[in-house]
Amino acid sequence: MNLLVKQVIIADPQSSFNKQHCDVRIEDGKIKSIGNLSANENETVFDAKGAFLSPGFFDLNCAAGDPGFEIKEDINTLTAAAKAGGFTGLALLPQTDPVVQSKSQVEYIVNKAKNNLVDIYPIGAISQNREAKELAELFDMQNAGAIAFSDGDIALQDDGFMSRALQYAKGLNALLMVYPENKSIAGKSQINESKNSVLLGMKGLPALAEEMHIARDIFLATYNETKIHISNISTAGSVALIRKAKKDGVQISCDVTAHHLVFTEELLNDFDSNYKVKPPLRSKNDIKALIAGLKDGTIDAIISQHRPEEIEFKNVEFEIAHYGIIALQTVLPLLLKAGLEPNLIVEKLAINPRKLLNLVVPIVEEGAVANFTIFATDEKWLYNAASNYSKSANSPLLGAELIGKIKLVYNNSQYKEG
Repeated sequence: MNLLVKQVIIADPQSSFNKQHCDVRIEDGKIKSIGNLSANENETVFDAKGAFLSPGFFDLNCAAGDPGFEIKEDINTLTAAAKAGGFTGLALLPQTDPVVQSKSQVEYIVNKAKNNLVDIYPIGAISQNREAKELAELFDMQNAGAIAFSDGDIALQDDGFMSRALQYAKGLNALLMVYPENKSIAGKSQINESKNSVLLGMKGLPALAEEMHIARDIFLATYNETKIHISNISTAGSVALIRKAKKDGVQISCDVTAHHLVFTEELLNDFDSNYKVKPPLRSKNDIKALIAGLKDGTIDAIISQHRPEEIEFKNVEFEIAHYGIIALQTVLPLLLKAGLEPNLIVEKLAINPRKLLNLVVPIVEEGAVANFTIFATDEKWLYNAASNYSKSANSPLLGAELIGKIKLVYNNSQYKEG
């Protein structure tokens, strides 16, 4: 179906139309023309006055339940939530049952996700069963369509295994996306180590656990002369380590969750398990450092860290509750609340994630394949059971009025209005 988007503001740093108010015509899945356009007879007109049009958002780090935990989230509900959140592409973590660690399992995800508005790219496991004992079938998975490798929320503790994994990935020109946590330092701690953890009477997880692990991975990436991606950084010290490593020429990249740019550890004072995430919520000073890291290029991308969970694993005592927030639909409102400008959001949420994975980056230009998101930065909406497209409901934001709304997403000659 042909589409004419009227009076939209282009938000694409790559585009010659960036920051201009334009009309955009889409025909046969491509951007036919951009300018001051009049409607044709056989096209749908979408009034986007005051909204922004950017390349489609892409999430580097989300989890579903398919296969094995479809009660949490299946591919259909995952993509429905993604569309509602402005995402036209997702990198799907392998933490399922069975773990995505072979050619056939990658092919299962690829085939199940076909013909969707949202492009889904499987991430294969680094190690068999995510146990860091034996390498998974990286070569076969890459040939089947895996775009990167990760053990998800489990940090690789064995230094020698991590070094061998980097060496093997280098031969494939593959990206390892690793979670940073020194388990011997972290122990069974669940919240940030601070005065607040003492006040709450809970054992604190020090920033040192994250930062020591990142320092190790910087050394190993330097020694093996290969690239590495650190997922889910959360502390000021992590930002400083990665900033210095980049200046020293280390092939390192990293990302941060949207909620770690807004939520602080004080929100745990009521022991609401919907705020229980991994890594834990940190301090206001950490948030300032993370935002500064985004602005100076230290942090490459922003992620949702979408983690659906059944109610029986969240509506329990804080200490035994599972980690995670459903987050695909709330990324944009949180980034706006954090004070990020539209072009920075687009760079960190649409352009850089694809660059890190060597995927084609959509561009808003005449003749380009249409893959875009239209979002309003000042429009309010109610996030509740009716507007939540996930199978799960583990979000502290449910019931809240949010600012920042997805108006329309377009990809693969399909579109969905928000």
